[in-house]
Formats: sequence, structure tokens, C-alpha cells
Amino acid sequence: MTVDNAAERPGGFEAATGDGPPAAAAPRERAAEVRIAFEGLLQIRRLTHTGPGDPAAAPAPWERGRPVRAVALALEAASFAASAEDASGERTATGYRVTPGEREGTVRVEWLGPHGGGAARQEERALTECAAALTPLGWEALLYRGPRRRRFLEVEPAP
Repeated sequence: MTVDNAAERPGGFEAATGDGPPAAAAPRERAAEVRIAFEGLLQIRRLTHTGPGDPAAAPAPWERGRPVRAVALALEAASFAASAEDASGERTATGYRVTPGEREGTVRVEWLGPHGGGAARQEERALTECAAALTPLGWEALLYRGPRRRRFLEVEPAP
């Protein structure tokens, strides 16, 4: 499959959230799909931006309505690896996982991996780097320590 017909797949492009299997596309093809999707997101920002300042630095209404997809796309576009699961729900890859947050309009970003794979030791550094990639895009990402002392980001559009 070429990038040109990526939209012909059932469901079209989906940003990797870290749940489910890894992307089926070859790495170069996936990188091209992500680049095109992220450029489209930036174009949406430019076209819908009405306030002062850089339109690339503020989430568009589309993103605010779909924060899991928007944050996952931003992380994937910044070359972070997504976690993945096999059919039984076992983690098969170390990386970010984006899920809905406890409050509407927020998301939770965790750093997960296979049991014994070292994700817990990597999480503070990796999540800090994720936050640094999201901040210039208009996302406020705060690092917290949750149950079992595991860290996570709570992400929401910056005020």
C-alpha cells in the first residue's frame, strides 16, 4: 500500500495511542502517513485560529473535541514510540499510551512496556520529554505520581 491510498484503508489514518497492535504499515510508510496527518493538523490550526499569536501554538477546536487523537498524533509526529499490545492484552512494546483523562477534555499519558522491560525506570525521563514536545503545541502537561508510584502526564489545552 502506498501513502497515496492510505485513506482507502478501513477507518483511514489513526494516530497510535499505545493500545492495540503496532501500526501495520512499514516504518517509512508510517512516518510519511504521520507527517501528512500532522501537517494537516497544523493547517487546521492555521485556518481556524482567530486570536493573536502563533496559530501552531494553540489546539484547534477539532483537537479540543478529540484530545486523545490530537495528543497521540503530536507525540507520534515528535518521533516518540507508542506502546503496543498483542491480542491477549499483553504489552509488546515500550512507549507512550494516551487515554482519556479523569476530567472532560483532558488526557492521560503513561509510559508502558512489557513486564520486566524497564518502562518504569524510563518513565520520568520519557514523560518529561513528551511534555516538552507537547508544550510548544499549546498543550499543558503536568507530571504526576499515581498508584504504585508510577508517573503519568495529565494533558489539557493550555489556557
